[in-house]
Amino acid sequence: MADSKPLLSLDGDPVAVEALLRDVFGIVMDEVIRKGTSASEKVCEWKEPEELKQLLDLELRSWGESREQILERCRAVMRYSVKTCHPHFFNQLFSGLDPHALAGRIVTESLNTSQYTYEIAPVFVLMEEEVLKKLRALVGWSSGDGVFCPGGSISNMYAVNLARYQRFPDCKQRGLRALPPLALFTSEECHYSIKKGAAFLGLGTDSVRVVKADERGKMIPEDLERQISLAEAEGALPFLVTATSGTTVLGAFDPLEAIADVCQRHGLWLHVDAAWGGSVLLSQTHRHLLDGIQRADSVAWNPHKLLSAGLQCSVLLLRDTSNLLKRCHGSQASYLFQQDKFYDVALDTGDKVVQCGRRVDCLKLWLMWKAQGGQGLEQRVDQAFALARYLVEELKKREGFELVMEVAPVLKERMMKEGSMMIGYQPHGTRGNFFRMVVANPALTRADMDFLLNELERLGRDL
Repeated sequence: MADSKPLLSLDGDPVAVEALLRDVFGIVMDEVIRKGTSASEKVCEWKEPEELKQLLDLELRSWGESREQILERCRAVMRYSVKTCHPHFFNQLFSGLDPHALAGRIVTESLNTSQYTYEIAPVFVLMEEEVLKKLRALVGWSSGDGVFCPGGSISNMYAVNLARYQRFPDCKQRGLRALPPLALFTSEECHYSIKKGAAFLGLGTDSVRVVKADERGKMIPEDLERQISLAEAEGALPFLVTATSGTTVLGAFDPLEAIADVCQRHGLWLHVDAAWGGSVLLSQTHRHLLDGIQRADSVAWNPHKLLSAGLQCSVLLLRDTSNLLKRCHGSQASYLFQQDKFYDVALDTGDKVVQCGRRVDCLKLWLMWKAQGGQGLEQRVDQAFALARYLVEELKKREGFELVMEVAPVLKERMMKEGSMMIGYQPHGTRGNFFRMVVANPALTRADMDFLLNELERLGRDL
C-alpha cells in the first residue's frame, strides 16, 4: 500500500523549498537579467552540439542529485542559452525583456492554472476578456469576441477554421465530405502558417491561391480579383482572404481598404495577420499603416513581438458577436462545462478553443500595460520606427552596405502627390541572402544601431 504521508519535493521541507527557489531566482537575476541584458556580454555562449551535451550532462538517471548540483544545472542551462533579451539580439521578431511582463510570467507559472473555466481561473477569465476588449477597441470594434492562442500560427489557423465553419457549418459534423472544393487567397509574402493551416485542416495546400505582391511586398488587390475569378472558373469556391500587416521578411503592410472592398464584393471572410504589425495600432503616428483593419472579420496579433510582452502572447480577435468560436469548436464536455453551475457558465471560455488545458497569457500583457500605460507602449512603438529610420540613414553613409528595401519609394509617392518636394531614388534590383533587421527591443538606442553596423564591418572585413 502507498504511504499515507504526502510525497512532496525536498521531503516536504518548506524551508528547503524556499531556499532552493531563492537561489534559482538569484541565478536568473545574475545570468539572464544582469548578464543577459548587458551589451558587454555575449548574446550566446556558443558550443558545438557534442560539447554542449557533455557540459549539460543531459542523461536522466534513477537517482536524484544534490541541491548544489541542481543549482549548477540551472546555471548551465541559462549560461549556454541564447539571451533573447540582449540588446544585440536581432535574430527573431521577438526580443527584449519587459520586467513587468516577466513578473506576470513568474506569477502565472507559479499559480499553474488553466484558462478554461471561471472556477479554476476566476481572476484570469475576467482579465482575459478585459484585455481582449481593449485590443478590439484599438482595431476599431466596439464589440466582438476573441481568445489568447499559443502563437500567431495557431491564431491564423483558427481564422481559417472559423471562416470555413461560418460558410459551411455542416463540416463540423460531416467533415470534408460536406465541402465543395474551396479556395483561400493570400499574398506571396504571407506567413507560412497559412499553407500549414490549410494542410492541417484538410483543405490541402493546393487550396491556397497565392496573390502577387508589389516591389514593396504588399498584396496587389487587382491580382486578388484576378485570382478569385480564376478559382471560380476552375470550379473552386472562394471563402477567405488573408491579408498581412507586417510581413515576416519585408515588413510590408497590405492595403487593407482595397482588399476589404474586394472581400465585400465577393462575400469573403477577411482575416488580417497582424502578428508583427498589430502593435502599430497603439501609435497615433503610424497606425495609418493599418487603415481598414476595422473592416476585417478576424485579426491575429502578437504582443510578444513588437511590444516585448514575452513568449507567448498571441490573440485572435473577432468582429463576430454570435458566439462563433464556441459554436465552431465546442464539444460540451460534461465533466468540465456543466450547465448547472452556481455562477454564470458563460464565463467558462474553454470550449472556444481546440485545446483543453490553456496557459494564462493575458497577465503579462495586462501587468505591462498597467505599468507602462497606453502612452508608454505607444512610445515603445514610435521608438522602434525612429531607430529603424536612423539605421537606414546610417547604412546609406557607409561603403560596402546595400539596402535591399527602404522607405524611399513610399515617401517619393507621397511627396509627389502632395507637391511638397521631389527627391530621386534608385532601384536596387534583385538581391539574395540579405540581412533582415528587426528593431523591436525597447532597450535599444542609437548606440546599438551603430554597434550593429560597426560589427558587420568588422566581421566582413576580409570578404
